[in-house]
Amino acid sequence: MGFMAYLRGFVPWIVAGVVTGFTDWRWGALSGVVSGLFLLLQDRRRGVDLDALILEASTIVYFLVTGAVAVTDPDSALKDHSDVLSFVWLGLTAWGSLAIRRPFTLGIAKRQTPREYWDMPEFRQVNNYITSAWGAGFTFIAVCLAVGNAVDAPVWVGITAHVIGLAAPIVFTKVYPERAQRRLLESQGLSSVPQ
Repeated sequence: MGFMAYLRGFVPWIVAGVVTGFTDWRWGALSGVVSGLFLLLQDRRRGVDLDALILEASTIVYFLVTGAVAVTDPDSALKDHSDVLSFVWLGLTAWGSLAIRRPFTLGIAKRQTPREYWDMPEFRQVNNYITSAWGAGFTFIAVCLAVGNAVDAPVWVGITAHVIGLAAPIVFTKVYPERAQRRLLESQGLSSVPQ
């Protein structure tokens, strides 16, 4: 499963962005809801706990709300700010999950980590840091897009913000847990994970 488990939660956002690009934001929101529900139901059928589906549930709520606005008022001012709002929502999801002590990455990590590590404070700390990295990336993108929209910046500014704001947490999510595990093992005088 590995790293792709983290990225799977973003599939509805990608689908909605692509569909919106070819049609309009109403169809984008609908495709976000449908793809989000499909993934959520698929995971629940596989027995995935709800704590591993915080991002998916938040995604569905976002697309339900924006979809309702898009259908009832297709020319709403929100339409022109949906790019910023989507990253504000993702940022709030990340920061909110930390505030309630349920970092959204924790459930995902539990699907990939043996149960005996789940109660270790280091395991939770790693997930707090990973969720913070994603929250910072989402917030960075939202701020850059908001400022870029306000000053009518060229398109490349938004693209650059997306690349930086997503690449940094992706790399961090891949690299940090391995380093944290190595440091923990070294502090315990071990060179590898016990089998």
